[in-house]
Amino acid sequence: MVKKSIFALITIFMKNIRNFCIIAHIDHGKSTLADRLLQTTGTIADRDMKAQALDDMDIERERGITIKSHAIQMNYKQDEEEYILNLIDTPGHVDFSYEVSRSIAACEGALLIVDASQGIQAQTISNLYLAIENDLEIIPILNKMDLPGAMPEEVTDQIVDLIGCDPSEVIPASGKTGLGVQEILEAVVSRVPAPVGNPDAPLQAMIFDSVYNQFRGIIAYYRIMNGSIKKGDRIKFVNTDKEYYADDIGILKLDMLPTKVVKTGDVGYVISGIKRAAEVKVGDTITTVDNPCKEGLQGFEDVKPMVYAGIYPVDTEDYEELRSSMEKLQLNDASLVFEPESSVALGFGFRCGFLGMLHMEIIQERLEREFNMTVITTVPNVSYKSYLYKGNELVIVNNPSDLPATGKLDYIEEPYIKASIITKSDYVGAIMTLCISKRGELTNQVYLTQDRVELSFDMPMAEVVFDFYDRLKTISKGYASFDYHPLDYRRSDLIKLDLLLNSDNVDALSALVHRSNAYTLGKKICLKLKELIPRQQFEIPIQAAIGAKIVARETIKALRKDVTAKCYGGDISRKRKLLEKQKKGKKRMRQVGSVEVPQEAFLAVLKLD
Repeated sequence: MVKKSIFALITIFMKNIRNFCIIAHIDHGKSTLADRLLQTTGTIADRDMKAQALDDMDIERERGITIKSHAIQMNYKQDEEEYILNLIDTPGHVDFSYEVSRSIAACEGALLIVDASQGIQAQTISNLYLAIENDLEIIPILNKMDLPGAMPEEVTDQIVDLIGCDPSEVIPASGKTGLGVQEILEAVVSRVPAPVGNPDAPLQAMIFDSVYNQFRGIIAYYRIMNGSIKKGDRIKFVNTDKEYYADDIGILKLDMLPTKVVKTGDVGYVISGIKRAAEVKVGDTITTVDNPCKEGLQGFEDVKPMVYAGIYPVDTEDYEELRSSMEKLQLNDASLVFEPESSVALGFGFRCGFLGMLHMEIIQERLEREFNMTVITTVPNVSYKSYLYKGNELVIVNNPSDLPATGKLDYIEEPYIKASIITKSDYVGAIMTLCISKRGELTNQVYLTQDRVELSFDMPMAEVVFDFYDRLKTISKGYASFDYHPLDYRRSDLIKLDLLLNSDNVDALSALVHRSNAYTLGKKICLKLKELIPRQQFEIPIQAAIGAKIVARETIKALRKDVTAKCYGGDISRKRKLLEKQKKGKKRMRQVGSVEVPQEAFLAVLKLD
């Protein structure tokens, strides 16, 4: 009898829980609207309120972007009933879409936010498809209605065409003025379904995020699908097969609020003194050791890096310090992958895997800000598959210098992506030209409205890594939006382009490029390096080579001292003797002299156009 009444209580408790996330394109006002929701429900007192309240990194505030997902619980009263609203604010940038997918899997509903002045963008569609795949209830919101450039009727039509809802279901709102916030909260309560799950079943909780605390170790955030977790339980992570004690559990307010039990349908945290980032994987399932679940929840996969680059300390003595900084950073950002490597030009450093170019930029900036580490970043590249003649053996190439010798190599495969670009129809021609010059193949072209087009391309990932995004924004005057997801590996005619400075190979500047681009790229790199490398007392040849064949060359002229200045008249042989002496000195200097390559030279290679 008692068990039945407890079950009924938990069912009533679950009936009043709403788990929802916010999805949108970057800079469409997710974090500002989240601030208004927290203020309206009284979760944050007005005196503690600050812009982007859920973004706790300085870099997030300065750039105005969300890098990490953030979860928070709000209490809301409607029609004399108390509701618990669990909100997850997600990043909008394409580089962090893995975090978005895990956050979506922890919810039953999603607020789809669209900027009233910009309309639907590529990442909006990408995240929307993720939400639809997970059967989430979509609540469309037209944000930034206070802007003078807002186009409510036009953008509402776009939303209706996209998700097939009724125009009356689209809620006009403004994160800045607070317009529509009450209607959003009412819609969450009435339209988002309550969580379903069996409170008596074995514990099944999905980890959707983790953060590192220097005093308490890694804190895992989870959503309980079935069962419940109590303080002191012996728990197990299904995919990593590790066991721990739940030393501290609780729910997520603005700060963590400890409780004795977290029940089915709720979102909470667990602290178990874990110090290694590799042991807590986003998407993993938590269960108890005493009464384990039969299988983990679906959807777990390791984060796959898309872009690789070398990170080296400016001073070789700082190598160990850089290692500890990277390990601490990895605890807070599990999507960072790194392993030690050495370079002839730069000494000891790390080969790092990133989710994309923005992710790489942010890691570099965080190393400088949070750990005071000045680093050199090499030219980014992607991971290739090379097959050898002997037994068709596969070798994964993350660094061009790891490429097997030409005599052993049969062929190389490179990763391709499905790129989706949404733009105004005026820029279609220029964008097609750009994509085709980057070896893209047009697969689809759809007019979303009269003047908005969605273009789909199959493109090599390596072509997108460099300056593609910048150039896309330039030619479309900032209107085009870009999103991608990995497709497969395809066979390509790729060759290794080496850079020689004073006849020494600079492995940090070598790259795998398509044969058709090798000469042009080699010439451009040589010209760029000629501008950036300071002149020395001796002549420096800069050469681009494919194997033993030099395809491009530039020469940095030597700084010359006028050794003939002291000769006033007299025989020409006196001057010639001094010049010959100088020539021998230059020759000897060139044999022993080393060339300093400034950090700008490594970065300038990315922006050759």
